[in-house]
Amino acid sequence: MTSKDDKNKHVKTRYSDEELEEFRQIILKKLERTEYDIKILQEMLESNDITQTKILSFEDSSYAYQRDKNIRLIARLEKFRNDLQRALIRIDNKTYGICRETGKLISKERLRAVPHTTLSIEAKKNRDKKRH
Repeated sequence: MTSKDDKNKHVKTRYSDEELEEFRQIILKKLERTEYDIKILQEMLESNDITQTKILSFEDSSYAYQRDKNIRLIARLEKFRNDLQRALIRIDNKTYGICRETGKLISKERLRAVPHTTLSIEAKKNRDKKRH
């Protein structure tokens, strides 16, 4: 066996159960916060709709702008929530943290910052280069 074979034998192909649990806790905290933010924004929309109907009989552009902004924010948060839920599934499947383009492990630093990512920095940079 060559030294190259020795190196390949020790290449980590997935995160340990302990490491996956650390990421699970990070994701669960973010998921909890996201659920809270969605709930608050939805309540604001509902209460503003009732108030707006009572106060104005015509469309107030600032109200419409803010309402539209909140609806878009809720949609973004719902997408983020779905991404986090898919990350939890990858943890359960023990495929979490593996780049879907390179097949290599995504750095822990990146996963801690963007726990729902499926791309390593290398793959992300390559995608960004192709776009521009």
